Amino acid sequence: MTFIQSIKTCFSKYAIFDGRASRSEYWWFQLFSALLQLGLGGIGVLIGGVDSFDVTSSLGWLVTVTPAVVVGARRLHDTGKSGWHQLWILTIVGIIPLTVWLCTEGSKVDNKYGEPIIYLKRI
Repeated sequence: MTFIQSIKTCFSKYAIFDGRASRSEYWWFQLFSALLQLGLGGIGVLIGGVDSFDVTSSLGWLVTVTPAVVVGARRLHDTGKSGWHQLWILTIVGIIPLTVWLCTEGSKVDNKYGEPIIYLKRI
């Protein structure tokens, strides 16, 4: 999945927790979220000074927080785990297993969350 496809998919499925998401879909969207927040923060600094960074960066966070949580749940579904495992991020130690799960390749067979994701490569 490409960067643009990932953004389109995540915003079109912003409230669909069912199904699975590939690693590329998840990580491309995380990159987009970070770049959006940094870009908006930079615009805030240019317009209103350093104090405006937090305000404008927060706007980027508000736009992407729901799709990011949803794609995270679908990414965990791809590895056979419940989306509720994202709550491990609230603990310091939980960040490690959550990161490992999000980086793990998804299962190649059907699981209780759906069929495996197969993207055909263009020739």
